[in-house]
Amino acid sequence: MIELAVLDIAGTTVEEHGAVYVALEEAVRAAGGTPNAADIQRWMGAGKREAISALLAAPEAVDGAFADFRARLRAAYTGTPPTPLPGVPEAIATLRAAGVKVALTTGFDREVTGALLGAIGWDDGFLDAVVCVDDVPAGRPAPYMIFRAMEATGVHDVGRVLTAGDTVRDLQAGTNAGAAIVAGVLTGGQDAAVLGAVRHTHLLPSVAAIPALLAN
Repeated sequence: MIELAVLDIAGTTVEEHGAVYVALEEAVRAAGGTPNAADIQRWMGAGKREAISALLAAPEAVDGAFADFRARLRAAYTGTPPTPLPGVPEAIATLRAAGVKVALTTGFDREVTGALLGAIGWDDGFLDAVVCVDDVPAGRPAPYMIFRAMEATGVHDVGRVLTAGDTVRDLQAGTNAGAAIVAGVLTGGQDAAVLGAVRHTHLLPSVAAIPALLAN
């Protein structure tokens, strides 16, 4: 029996219209980097400071570029507020009503995550835990955010954990953690061909399909 569902945020549970990767590319370019589309895709799901550091040749520019990224993202979210993806709030409620704890993990830091979840009303008891990239020594594909979610929710057996995300790094983190179910969802920036090329147990149209998966 699955006791914990660990879900990514942007592109998996929340529609933020790709703003994070637009802001990432713009901030890196403003700092002198020259990323192409493949470079940005390669860092989908990663910690954003780590991504910026990798995409810039000048280490001394990382702090400024990261601050610029956060400012650009805040402006984007103000202009086009994030919203829950269709069926996701209902799926989370169904899982929790069935005794499955739900945690979100993200490559965002705590400040950005808190503002995002507050804007959609998910900051007051709607979830069992939220783990941000700055809570752990390394972001995806390391499994540490999943382990921290287990710690926060009191789940001891990784064989009773489901993970779901919309990027290759989400799937790699779930596999590295040894999760029983590692599901790719097709609501984000990477399609079935890309997600299907890495280890996983399921590809789903969305997080909304998870309750039915577990029921079967």
